[in-house]
Amino acid sequence: MYKPVNLSEQIYYVGVNDRRTSLFENMWPLDRGVSYNSYLIADEKVAVIDTVEAGQFEKWIAKVRAVLNDRPIDYLVVNHMEPDHSGAIRILTELYPNMEIVGNKKTLPMIEGYYGITTNCKEVKEGDSLELGKNKLSFYTVPMVHWPESMVCFEETNQILFSSDAFGSFGTLDGGIFDDELDFDYFTDEMRRYYSNIVGKYGNPVQKALQKLGALDLKMIAPSHGPVYRENIAQMLKWYDQWSKYEGEEGVVVAYASMYGNTEEMAEVTARAIAESGIKNVRVYDVSKTHPSYIISDVFKFKGIILGSPTYSNELHPNMEALVSKLQHMGVSNHVYGILGSYTWAGASVKKLNEAAQTLKWEPVAEPVEEKHSLKEDKYEACWQLGVAMAEKLKS
Repeated sequence: MYKPVNLSEQIYYVGVNDRRTSLFENMWPLDRGVSYNSYLIADEKVAVIDTVEAGQFEKWIAKVRAVLNDRPIDYLVVNHMEPDHSGAIRILTELYPNMEIVGNKKTLPMIEGYYGITTNCKEVKEGDSLELGKNKLSFYTVPMVHWPESMVCFEETNQILFSSDAFGSFGTLDGGIFDDELDFDYFTDEMRRYYSNIVGKYGNPVQKALQKLGALDLKMIAPSHGPVYRENIAQMLKWYDQWSKYEGEEGVVVAYASMYGNTEEMAEVTARAIAESGIKNVRVYDVSKTHPSYIISDVFKFKGIILGSPTYSNELHPNMEALVSKLQHMGVSNHVYGILGSYTWAGASVKKLNEAAQTLKWEPVAEPVEEKHSLKEDKYEACWQLGVAMAEKLKS
């Protein structure tokens, strides 16, 4: 049994929750699970917008059939080919052999490549429309948000944007489907963590997508993960604009690696100086304890960043190296930074952290602080002044 969830009179939410998968893309922790959102338009013609991850097929198809009963599916719109959304395509074509698959010129070769399907495929171009009856879908490509074939579709009658991975979020939908049915604040960190780690590398394509879609009068945004937005649309657009420009708020992420506590002590001193100088948003992370996705999420939120690492076999501590590599891969720009580190017989970490920050074109707030062995009075003061300089830079 399934009581349909209506976005409008003829448009339904038929997504499912996944509370069992522990890692999204086998990388990002899903402490609060994830939803796979799918939508169904039951007009004169029937259209399904995206499917779900293959392991969720049985739950999903039960919802689809609860709405359709014995009606066939005329169209499957494929906005995005990542398997958490396209995973049920092959079995759905077996159940509905006359169904036509709708995608753009980059989508259709992927459908063949992943699922061996070459027939009953309909290519749509930028601005093309699909008439379903009262409902009409118009298609817009948003390449590299976050795959090259990524597409969105806009239902013109009800002014609903089916946005694919754009505006998505980690976290299951625990009863509430719409943003005004749930604790929106509870989702904000997971929305940013999703954006920063999944889409964050593609700031320029996101900006182009926002400009392209800016002319649409949106009454609802229906993404492929997370809540359906009908109350907080303006806030989501504002956040995406801010995040895609890497425009952080006043605050600092202090991320450090430490084997025996010496670099940790330097980080603690610096954090205390930042707070005492009037910056309330300070987030201190041990990179060996906290998954990079949470740290990266806060890097997207806050303007300042302090990185610290001991020298480990003439390199960075491996866990710090992993975080720095991810930040470089994502091209996170527009930050101010400070560097600290320690060593026992030969120092290398401070130099390597500084070089990494320079490749990202971050702006230094003070000279790096490097200590040999344990923290002593002069370097304690240097760490303190690094924190003060960071706070002054942010407040200026």
